[in-house]
Amino acid sequence: MTDEEKIGTNWQDDELDAIVADYFAMLSSDLSGHPYVKSRHSAALMAQIGRTHRSVEFKHQNISAVLDELGMPWIPGYMPKRNYQNAIFGAIDRYLSRHREILEFVPKDRSASAVQTTVFVEPPTLRASEPAPAALRRLVRKFDPVERDHLNRSLGKAGEAFVFDVERRKLADEKREDLARKVRWVAAEDGDGAGYDVLSFNSGGTEKLIEVKTTNGSARTPFFLTRNERELAAERPANWHIYRVHLFAKDARIFTIEPPLENAVRLMPETWRCSF
Repeated sequence: MTDEEKIGTNWQDDELDAIVADYFAMLSSDLSGHPYVKSRHSAALMAQIGRTHRSVEFKHQNISAVLDELGMPWIPGYMPKRNYQNAIFGAIDRYLSRHREILEFVPKDRSASAVQTTVFVEPPTLRASEPAPAALRRLVRKFDPVERDHLNRSLGKAGEAFVFDVERRKLADEKREDLARKVRWVAAEDGDGAGYDVLSFNSGGTEKLIEVKTTNGSARTPFFLTRNERELAAERPANWHIYRVHLFAKDARIFTIEPPLENAVRLMPETWRCSF
């Protein structure tokens, strides 16, 4: 039942903790393929905290927006809205600090047999960066999606395996089974360090050196590029490609980037090698 005195007032920490926990319960069901009914969750939450349906739905969309900034999947139907109440950042911080396992989620099955013809999509366009609230910047730094994806070897390997299968299937569909048999998962066979992960071909037989970058987040989630990868992109611009695998937790999509990289992404140095 709605508490009339709460209408138009800021949410308190206990209310925010409750809706964040409920949101992640739904998200966990969504990612694992277990059925759930959003309206039932909303009704139970409204009865618990006394907020209106409109207020609860809007806060769900705020949570989706924060998760998008964190390079995480969010619940379909709760499209991100970014006019936040700052306290939501603290509630999400508290939840993720206690449940870090959701940050490392890797889907169990991403085989080529499940690949749709629409797996390849257009890359996002460059746009002017918008200032974010200071509390959101601190939250993103704490749960840095770029560093997190980079260190999540299970996610990286799963994305590489996905692209390996996609390339073989694509060539087979193009009646180039001979080339499909030559596709190599270089990072798995030879180890990292080649400057690319998968050796493939276009239908005419030209080599494609594919560097795979995988995230559970959206297309705009940033990623790391190593010095070796950038140098190989400059050396072999006609062959080298980034396959940016995104939305991997739910409905994997790929967009590609080719040199010159500066035309597609902003390159910003973030680390330094220290020597004596």
